[in-house]
Amino acid sequence: MLPSLTVPAGRPIPHRGAPVLNLFMTVDAVGGIWQYGLDLAEELIRQGVGVTLAVLGPEPNQDQFRAARAIRGLDLRPLGTSLDWTALTRREVEDAAAMVAREAERAGADLIHLNSPALAAITGFCAPVIAVAHSCVATWWAAMRPGPLPPDLAWRASLVAEGYRRVDALLSPTRAFAEATAATYGIAPPRVVPNGRRKPAARGHRTPAGTAASPFAFTAGRLWDEGKNARTLDRAAARMHLPLLAAGDLKGPNAAQFSPQALRPLGRLSDQDVARWLAGSPVYASAARYEPFGLGVLEAASAGCALVLSDIPTFRELWDEAAIFIAPDDDEGFAHAIEMVAGDPAIRARLGAEARARAETFTVEAMTAGVLDAYRAVLEAPPLRAGAVA
Repeated sequence: MLPSLTVPAGRPIPHRGAPVLNLFMTVDAVGGIWQYGLDLAEELIRQGVGVTLAVLGPEPNQDQFRAARAIRGLDLRPLGTSLDWTALTRREVEDAAAMVAREAERAGADLIHLNSPALAAITGFCAPVIAVAHSCVATWWAAMRPGPLPPDLAWRASLVAEGYRRVDALLSPTRAFAEATAATYGIAPPRVVPNGRRKPAARGHRTPAGTAASPFAFTAGRLWDEGKNARTLDRAAARMHLPLLAAGDLKGPNAAQFSPQALRPLGRLSDQDVARWLAGSPVYASAARYEPFGLGVLEAASAGCALVLSDIPTFRELWDEAAIFIAPDDDEGFAHAIEMVAGDPAIRARLGAEARARAETFTVEAMTAGVLDAYRAVLEAPPLRAGAVA
């Protein structure tokens, strides 16, 4: 229980067994926000918080539904609305925001946690709002393209900017992304609360131990997303003798797609299937050019995999001295580093141990403690004026 936590109106903690707080959180089932939301919700429920999880965008698949149903006490509500970054018109985002506001009120929310901050730009909510800056089109564009935002992205970025200004507090998973967000939108840097993930065993996954008979490399994520830069790994795979396996969707909800030539695609895998591959101690690679955190890297590090990562601020912040870093578009460098690590058991073991040790600092418990601190700060403070992001 959380004896210091009170709801906005100052209501004392309910009787034992009742939620100390009714939280309404938005997620989507497209990328890492899904895992973030489930892990956070499970730990919050364990600590006495009632959680309603509203799913925007495409419905969760069967594996995702199964994982959500395994969390006792979780109220899962797929809404069938558009995501702000896939919506074709502002009206679609307005409709999504209105539905989220209605559902939050019906759920009796004491606090609203938006993982889609643009929704805060559209409508008022029945309770204080915390948002998390997981990613956005403006920072994505700055990392991926020269020049100004095109009109189709500019209106989305405008909504995000207004959402950031209107929320009661804004969080970021890394200092690097907090600084990028502040510079892009002209706001104070968001409060940094690093993401965390449970180890596979703690999530109920049975994974084989030991190293695979033949070394291999592995990557996972939204392969269709240019920001993940799977094309560099595809070119690297063409230079390598060992296989580079890739888990994740090749087509995105925004019509983007990726057709690998040398990577060996595995399709979208469940968390348990990814954990099984990682248990084979592959060299884990990410050539991302845009990555606000990187839950896939954290999962690999937790499994003791050696890491070969793109040299970008986020990865340097999180994994400096626990990974090998290569320029994002240097396919030859990735190929050389991956094969060097895979071919030397001592180096692979040392890098894997360093990655695992670093991963142990990014726990769900630490993430939840940081988020709860932010909740308390909002619930105990007077409302912020527009533009004053905590």
